[in-house]
Amino acid sequence: MDQESLKLLAEINRAIIQYRGLYAAWSKEHGISYHELLVLYTIREQGFCTQKQICDSYLLPRQTINHVMLDLRERGLLELSPKHCIGREKAFVLSEQGRRYAGPLLEALNRMELQTLEAVGTQNIRALVQAVLTYDEALERAMKACE
Repeated sequence: MDQESLKLLAEINRAIIQYRGLYAAWSKEHGISYHELLVLYTIREQGFCTQKQICDSYLLPRQTINHVMLDLRERGLLELSPKHCIGREKAFVLSEQGRRYAGPLLEALNRMELQTLEAVGTQNIRALVQAVLTYDEALERAMKACE
């Protein structure tokens, strides 16, 4: 592989790792774990979450998310949502206590993300999303071809 290709691949990987690292740093500054943020983020986006949903969306081990969701449930922040359960897969929503806890966190996250969106521009974000999704699909195909 030529040096230019290696450099480009290193840049995309570093950018993705830095992007995730920024969210992890933000989480830590706000007293929550990165994985807890992903649970709250999913609930913000979908209105509920299942362990499978989070694991599939973020390619995380079930054990990791199981531990996070169990902790949130024990702290009284999540409650079972029978109407969102899918087969044996349990779905959870924020409890009243969870909404009080997550509300300020999600509002702060929204402000940060909206400020970023305004700085970068909607068109650039759409292009970025499309480029990353295209890269992800090609990477997944290449991984399967190498198995």
